[in-house]
Formats: sequence, structure tokens, C-alpha cells
Amino acid sequence: MGNRQRQPEVAGVFYPADPKALKQQLEGFLSGLQPTLRQPPKALIAPHAGYAYSGAVAAHAYIELLPLRHQVERVVLLAPAHRLAFSGIAYSQADSFLTPLGAIPIAKTSLESLDDLPQVQALEQAFNDEHSVEVQLPFLQLLLEHFQLLPLLVGQSTPEAVSAVLERLWGGDETRIVISSDLSHFLDYSSAQAFDLRTAAAIEALDYERLDYHSACGRIAISGLLHSARQRDGIQVTRLDLRNSGDSAIGNRDQVVGYGAFALG
Repeated sequence: MGNRQRQPEVAGVFYPADPKALKQQLEGFLSGLQPTLRQPPKALIAPHAGYAYSGAVAAHAYIELLPLRHQVERVVLLAPAHRLAFSGIAYSQADSFLTPLGAIPIAKTSLESLDDLPQVQALEQAFNDEHSVEVQLPFLQLLLEHFQLLPLLVGQSTPEAVSAVLERLWGGDETRIVISSDLSHFLDYSSAQAFDLRTAAAIEALDYERLDYHSACGRIAISGLLHSARQRDGIQVTRLDLRNSGDSAIGNRDQVVGYGAFALG
């Protein structure tokens, strides 16, 4: 068993570094929420901003995992790369990812199953100072009992290339997929509301061709998920929440970032 731990990059900035305070904040977001879907989802789309801005929206996605607490053994997490420009899809060579709530083991066997895909590469520096994977992890740790993680950062790629990775990793009831993404960036409040409504409608329709660079920072990962969903009968996307940073107590409304929570299943 390896012991290369990936240390948290944004604890104390995007979310509390103190484990007790972090757990209390997460429980506060989840308090009063219940799963709303008849069947637990195969995949979630959740935002990745600081918890003060987007944590309440993310909670509407993650509460849907509650019935799967003892069932999920593997979470495949795809997130956009903000800090490093590269082609393809990157993974870390760490054996575990650490948060204030503890270490999450990496699904090494699953990672090895991607060895022959040319779009997938080891690129440790892509994870340096990157928040898009990390902010999802405490929610998963709180809601799931025991699971392995396969975190992937999506650089310059295509929906087809992402979908090919997801097809390898789709698995069965033991596997769930999380796509980390915010929506529009730096529009005024009312413009963002209208823009994000159009994006949400495209996601719900599995119509990833309608998504563009301005729709979502995780557009390519979302598009790959929707591409895979089209190949399967009966999959639907449900919008669970749609807000922006202007709806939070600390957000101004001149320039906002959009946040959506969606479930696919």
C-alpha cells in the first residue's frame, strides 16, 4: 500500500480547515434536506466555489447520495483544470487525497484500466493549487461510508474523449460519477439568471452541443457525461437547484458566478 498523500490545497480558504467546523458547516448545508429522486442518481453535477457561496447548492446534489451511504465503493470525479493549460485528461499519482476529514484512497486498479487511452496522462502539477476536485471531497466523506476515489482533471479535450473515459469507469451500483462545475462567470445578477436557465435547459435535454465556453467552466466534462448518457436508454437529468453567488449572504450582484446542482439517472 502506497503512502503518497495529496495534501489539501484550499482548506481554510474555500472551506474550514478545522475538522469540527467543517463537519458542522456541511451538516448545516444538509440540514432539512431529504433525497427527492425516486431512484438514487448515477451521476451528479455540483459547483466548486467557496462553501460560503456554493455549498448550499452543492448540498442539494449530495443529499441524493444518502440512500447509497453503504453501497457506493467508488466515486469517479471529473473536474476542470483552472491552473494549468494542457491537452487531455490528467490524473495524480498520489495514493490518497487528504482533507481535514481524513484520507480518501485512490482507486488505483480503475486508474490502470485507462492506461491505453491516449487522452489520459499523469500530470501532478495540474493538481497544484487546484480547488475543483478538492471542494467536492468533504461532502463525499460526510455522506458515504467507505469509498475509493478516481479524480481526473479535464484540460483541452472533447466530449467524446471524456465519454470514452466514463465508459471505462461507468460500472454498476458500486460506482457513482461526480462532475465538478460552476456555470456562468461574472455577469450581472439578472443576466446570469437568464443565461444559466438556458444552460440548465440544455443540460436537462442532454443537448451538450448548446453549451459553449461561457456556459460552464466544466463544460467539457459535463458534455462528456451527457454524451455517455445519450448512449443509454431512459437516462434523465433532473435540476435540483440553480442559483448564483448573488443569492448568498456575502455575494454582490454586479458580477456573479452561477451554480447548479443536477442529478443524472
